[in-house]
Amino acid sequence: MAKLTKNQKLAAEKIEAGKLYTVAEAAALVKEITTTKFDASVDIDVRLGVDPRKANQMVRGVVSLPNGTGKVTRVLALCGSDQEAAAKEAGADYVGLDEYIEKIKAGWTDVDVIITQPQYMGKIGALGRVLGPRGLMPNPKSGTVTQDVAKAVKEVKQGKIDFKVDKFGIVHTSIGKVSFDAKAIAENANVFIQTLLKLKPAASKGTYVKSIYLSSTMSQGIRIDAKSIE
Repeated sequence: MAKLTKNQKLAAEKIEAGKLYTVAEAAALVKEITTTKFDASVDIDVRLGVDPRKANQMVRGVVSLPNGTGKVTRVLALCGSDQEAAAKEAGADYVGLDEYIEKIKAGWTDVDVIITQPQYMGKIGALGRVLGPRGLMPNPKSGTVTQDVAKAVKEVKQGKIDFKVDKFGIVHTSIGKVSFDAKAIAENANVFIQTLLKLKPAASKGTYVKSIYLSSTMSQGIRIDAKSIE
């Protein structure tokens, strides 16, 4: 096990063993215990009482964070020529169709989100081997397959994120940066958790939210009291 640095030891001492923190307390504390020299991401991990191997217990959704993610999200809009100008105006980094499909076939994937229209999914479906493993395949459930490409681009740029439970029953995502003030981090956390609560599958029995932890890049996790969610 790696030896803790002086700063890491001081940070660890600020977290009380066994204590459940409110979202507001955790948001303030995560800023205190982060010692990285770069602007670390603030991550949230929620362990759910679901069996993701069963289709009727899969949890997936989208949420627009009120204070954004703090990340620069590169967006590719694969759309018809009639929507290109609007997509560019909405903030898309790359706009086009066939030329980008060919680039992706050749291995280019320097984007974070791809948005397209339903009529082009036939062409894009052939890119599944490249886009699928990278989580870049457009999906109607996440709002990335739509006739209103400009609106979808704008939402992603403003902090809309797509999330789903992994095979271990955990939902993990970034909800901001340490440079955010504590209030903004807490607001994003509350909105994310509230969205997750609304997605409880009818087939899920027992405790739905088993644990919630807030952390930053390389920091220790701070456990949140689920009852404190606003």
